[in-house]
Amino acid sequence: MATSPKEISPDSIRSNPDNPRIFFRSEEMDTLTASIRRYGILVPLVVYAEGNHYVLIDGERRWKCALKLNLKRVPVVVQAKPSALDNLLLMFNIHALREQWDYLTIARKLPDISELFAKRNSGRKPTEAELSELTGLTRGQIRRCNYLVELPTDYREVLEKELALPKNLQKLSEDFFIEMERALKTVSNRVPSALPDIDRARDALIKKFRNGTIKNITDFRKVSKIATSIGNVGVKEAQARAALKAIFDGSNRKGIAELFAEQFEMRYDERKVLLSVDSIYEYLEASYSDSSNVILSEKLKSRLSKLLRLVERVLGD
Repeated sequence: MATSPKEISPDSIRSNPDNPRIFFRSEEMDTLTASIRRYGILVPLVVYAEGNHYVLIDGERRWKCALKLNLKRVPVVVQAKPSALDNLLLMFNIHALREQWDYLTIARKLPDISELFAKRNSGRKPTEAELSELTGLTRGQIRRCNYLVELPTDYREVLEKELALPKNLQKLSEDFFIEMERALKTVSNRVPSALPDIDRARDALIKKFRNGTIKNITDFRKVSKIATSIGNVGVKEAQARAALKAIFDGSNRKGIAELFAEQFEMRYDERKVLLSVDSIYEYLEASYSDSSNVILSEKLKSRLSKLLRLVERVLGD
């Protein structure tokens, strides 16, 4: 049970070893330090007692600022010591209501939550829906985190170094790795022969993004469309495989958007047209059935006449 706020020495407080947060960016800390210097700590820290000291549940940034400012007392709310699972979930839900953590921060602790949940539930891991309810994360956020959970250690370290930088200096974002991994997973499932060495492909994609050959992280969605073009728009597997291999080759300057526009975009555009034609046909067929009382508007008749003239010209050519 929580108690009323009281003031204690920040020197008697310890960091929570299970705190998911791993990045304390200097520019954010400087802003918070300046605010606390001027106004004090307006929101009490949340702690629990352990031995002759207290352990943080919420407020590590405020605590670090207090130490930097040599504050003698800080306001705290003391709660009962939570279980290991409740300790994690408290921090997750507190931050879900406040600022969003980095996805990598969340990803590092989601497996711990699953394991602790399983211990409490006879070995059963939580479903995605249960994990969402427990943590306050959406199911979409959990799926995005899972891409980072599965990221090989070397690439996770690359991301950690990047996230430790000030925001304006970061080149490779969490979204970059999430979109890249999602695309690589699609290729691995659909055209595995285009991906003989997934780490070499990762290295090539990172290199091309850094040097501007890949200009936008949303281009990775075009990689998925190339991989699925075989079944979706009738592209030959050899063509899709050759394009993907060129994208995954770090020795060239072949970009994703350019290759997609040159070889695949028209096929996808044609698919859209076919779907539109089918829709128009079905509507007109239904409108002129014996039991239909639909009367076409003058506006629609005008558009259809214009379309008819264009179709006749195209077919005539």
